[in-house]
Amino acid sequence: MAEPGTGALRAYRALLGAQARSQAAYRTSFVVDLVGNMGATVFDVVTVLVLFGVTRELGGFTLRETLVVVGLSSFAFATADLLVGNIERLPRYVRTGLFDAVLVRPLAALPQLLLMDLPLRKVSRAVFGLAVLLFALVSAGIAWTPGRVALAVVAPVAAVVFFAAVFVTTATVSFYWVDSGELANSVTYGGRDFTSYPITVYGGWFRAVFAYGLGFAFVSYHPALALLGRADPLGLPPWVGWASPGVALVAAAVAAVAWRVGIRHYRSTGS
Repeated sequence: MAEPGTGALRAYRALLGAQARSQAAYRTSFVVDLVGNMGATVFDVVTVLVLFGVTRELGGFTLRETLVVVGLSSFAFATADLLVGNIERLPRYVRTGLFDAVLVRPLAALPQLLLMDLPLRKVSRAVFGLAVLLFALVSAGIAWTPGRVALAVVAPVAAVVFFAAVFVTTATVSFYWVDSGELANSVTYGGRDFTSYPITVYGGWFRAVFAYGLGFAFVSYHPALALLGRADPLGLPPWVGWASPGVALVAAAVAAVAWRVGIRHYRSTGS
């Protein structure tokens, strides 16, 4: 007899395999999509390089230091977008009644949604983001210690979890308000743009809300400070730079609760 969960795992693998085969069926088109999808991540890096073409520092950070921030942000967002970004299609699924079909299948709803249209073409963004991060870490002149090596591995993973949690949490708004896509995008893609620069370039309530109210300061800024061995210009203690895994776990817990509550609130379209 198969172990509990084996059948579900086999079904998820079948969904993933079907997606991979369908997207790679036209190889030339798939390769073009792979190359084209790097554009957004490349643009983030180019924007920073252009800014440093007219200034020597950005919010008190040099180019090499800023590239660590950009690398963490680019890799984390691109990977989260690859793995869970298609959850932003949820408003359309709710509106058209497709979500009803998802709920009646003997599989968990969230994994189904993530595997229904997994955008494999976006893998190039994640690879490019990883390349930028590795280059930034190598060229930043970091005084490596065992703790910083561990942080260099854990912080990007925590940032991926954080962005994934943001994708899921903002998507659940569609259970209450179907036309919530623009609001969700303002947080997810706005968060990506926010984390691409040292938060010292922002000020006032905007920095307070995005950096600490929503937690985006722990995606790239504070881990970068810890890796670089820099004191926080905003005056927070050094241990804050090591808090990103804890913040990611809190974000994941919030996303899990929001998803469960949203599912209970959902009412079928009757289609």
